[in-house]
Amino acid sequence: MPQHYYSNKPDAQHDRKTLDELLRGEKYRFISDAGVFSKKGVDFGSKVLIEAMDIPVNADVLDLGCGYGPIGLSAARLAHKGHVIMLDVNSRAVQLAKENANLNGIHNVTILESDLFDAVEGKLFDVVLTNPPIRAGKETVHAIFEQAWEHLRDNGSIWVVIQKKQGAPSAKTKLESLFGKVEEVTKDKGYRIFKATKSISKLQ
Repeated sequence: MPQHYYSNKPDAQHDRKTLDELLRGEKYRFISDAGVFSKKGVDFGSKVLIEAMDIPVNADVLDLGCGYGPIGLSAARLAHKGHVIMLDVNSRAVQLAKENANLNGIHNVTILESDLFDAVEGKLFDVVLTNPPIRAGKETVHAIFEQAWEHLRDNGSIWVVIQKKQGAPSAKTKLESLFGKVEEVTKDKGYRIFKATKSISKLQ
C-alpha cells in the first residue's frame, strides 16, 4: 500500500535536500527528505499562509501538520516573545523540523510527533496554524477544525490555507458552523486563507 506524507513512519528511501527560502522577507535554510510533504521546496499554499498570518509577538502558537517546519518556524520568528508548538504525525518530518529549528537558530519551539492534537491535550493556544492534509480526507480536515476550537483561548484564531478545488467552500462552511464568522483574509492562485476567531460570548 503506498504511503503518504501523513504516514507515521515513512519508509521511502532517504533523499535529503537543502532548500534556501525567503519567507516574509526572512532567509531560511531547510533540510527536506523523501516521504515528507513538499520535499522539493516550500509549497505555494504555505507561502501564502506565511505572508498573511498575523501572529502577536507574545503568542502561544500551534502549528498542526508542521512538515519540515516552514510555517511554524516563520511563526516562531514573529512570536519571538512567545512559544510555538509544532506537531506532525510523520516521524521523519518531526526530526527534520527539529534539525531546521537548530539550523535557523530558532529556539522558542517545541516539536513533537502527534496524531492530530493528541500531544497537546489540555493545552490552549492564541493561534492555531494549519495547511491541512487534504489527501487524508474531509473527515480528518474537519476533525482538525473541531479540535482547534477546543484548543483555542477565547478570542484565539485558527488560520487555514486550502485550495478552492480541494474543498475551500466546504471548509469555510465547517469553520462557520464552529466559529460563526469566518474571514477570507486573502486568496492567490486558487488558494484561500481563512481566519476563524473563537468568541465564547457570541455563542452564549
